[in-house]
Amino acid sequence: MLPTPIGKNAALGKEPPKMPGTLPLLGNMLEFGKNPFAYMMKLRRTLGEIGEFRMFHQKMVLLTGPEANAAFFRAPDNQLDQSQAYKIMTPIFGKGVVFDAPPHKKDQQLKMLMPVLRDKPMRGYAQVIVQEVEHMTATWGETGEIDLLAFMKELTIYTSSHCLLGKEFRYELNEEFAHIYHDLEKGVNPLAFVFPYLPLPVFRRRDRARVRLQELVTGIIAKRAQQTEKSEDAFQMLIEARYDDGSPLSAHEITGMLIGTLFAGHHTTAGTAAWTLLELARRPDALRAVLAELDTHFGADGEVTFQSLRAIPALENVIKEVLRLHPPLIFLIRKVVQDFHFKGYTVKAGKYVCTSPRVSHRIADVFPDPEHFDPDRYTENRQEDAKPFSWIAFGGGKHKCSGNAFALLQLKAIFCILLRRYTFELVNEQDSYQDDFTQMVVQPASPCRIRYIKRQAIDKPVTQATESHPVQDGTEERHFHITIDRELCQGHATCMAEAPELFHLDEAGNLALLQETPSVALLTKARQAEKYCPTQAINIEIH
Repeated sequence: MLPTPIGKNAALGKEPPKMPGTLPLLGNMLEFGKNPFAYMMKLRRTLGEIGEFRMFHQKMVLLTGPEANAAFFRAPDNQLDQSQAYKIMTPIFGKGVVFDAPPHKKDQQLKMLMPVLRDKPMRGYAQVIVQEVEHMTATWGETGEIDLLAFMKELTIYTSSHCLLGKEFRYELNEEFAHIYHDLEKGVNPLAFVFPYLPLPVFRRRDRARVRLQELVTGIIAKRAQQTEKSEDAFQMLIEARYDDGSPLSAHEITGMLIGTLFAGHHTTAGTAAWTLLELARRPDALRAVLAELDTHFGADGEVTFQSLRAIPALENVIKEVLRLHPPLIFLIRKVVQDFHFKGYTVKAGKYVCTSPRVSHRIADVFPDPEHFDPDRYTENRQEDAKPFSWIAFGGGKHKCSGNAFALLQLKAIFCILLRRYTFELVNEQDSYQDDFTQMVVQPASPCRIRYIKRQAIDKPVTQATESHPVQDGTEERHFHITIDRELCQGHATCMAEAPELFHLDEAGNLALLQETPSVALLTKARQAEKYCPTQAINIEIH
């Protein structure tokens, strides 16, 4: 459902119902701050798919469920403003960078980052991730224990910095950069949403880290300017990038955009990786199904590649189910710039609207028995996530996380190595592993101990993934129609790799169709493009 058009009749909508228990000055912040997820679930049970509460002086309206999510994600930026809602990130990314930039400038900055997430560079990331996993586990013996979350944080900072930022961050600045990133990460504090510049120690460390990182970035820019051989990482792309008026990015802007890139590639993935192993460790049946798939597909030494990672649906469905139950971002926010309307309600300009993936993922009408871990929800015969905006772990609409394809590739590559080499057992009682809701990005609470045990040799043969090609049976004269949802398309260009006869990027970097009604002989390639589009922006209709 789309937001109701603004007009005289729309203005007659009633205000959303309000949660009881609001305190002077604090609003509902005490109860919300203790456990945001529990509070938002309580709000949905009490008020339904729309309801209002207060964080200090800020009035917040929570929307949950597929229809409400659709209204939230499809609203235009001049009605629901993402940038105004995420001023919490301004001290970290920097003034004038991404969320703090004017809309036309923000769009250009985001477009500058897109090439590093496109199909061609993505095809080389799998080998880099495998290399980092093997490096991290090189000293493991036959058995041992680790703090799983700490391990995954270290591993994903290596994989993300290596793939996205460049060799200087991975090798030359390794220890100092880890400390800098830690201080920046701690600056993403719930209190910063309302008071981002309070003179607190955690915010002072955040600000010192931002200054130091810009000093390091400035030094690397100068060093790279003296080199004849150019890198192909995100850092170099930003150095060479130009705004529409021809001006380059400043060191301040490059620093902020590199931080944003790393947050997208690491900040949420570490917790998802940890929960994936925890859920498999306490569910032997699911673990056996994934191991059978990996052993059959890869054997003992099968190469992990971009293409081979596409043919492991059992593992992919486990990751999707982990993201349903444990989405790292449980609270997505927009500021209402122009009155927003949904099902007879009006949210006045100046308030904030938000949606919660974690709450929406627990609606029984969409996901039956929602607390039950069930990776088979996403199989072809069930497809419980098929309804638009029902599964929103990566957000939705044109602001859907642009790094979602990289995140899934990273997770699958990590587990294709770890799970073939080791089995894992919980060290503590199952119920002791819980989410930590005191953080803005929700992860398992620390310490998070797990035991690894080296697996016996695998001698099953490797089977190569193949794509099915439908028999045409004389239907070549038929055609099909392709449409692109321009609101959803972010320019990943995955479709170009799958069907270069059908898609290309124009000079402005926008996706364009070479054929709108191609022959059915190209249908298989078109279906692949539709399937692997990270934002599901492609739709195919057969005539």
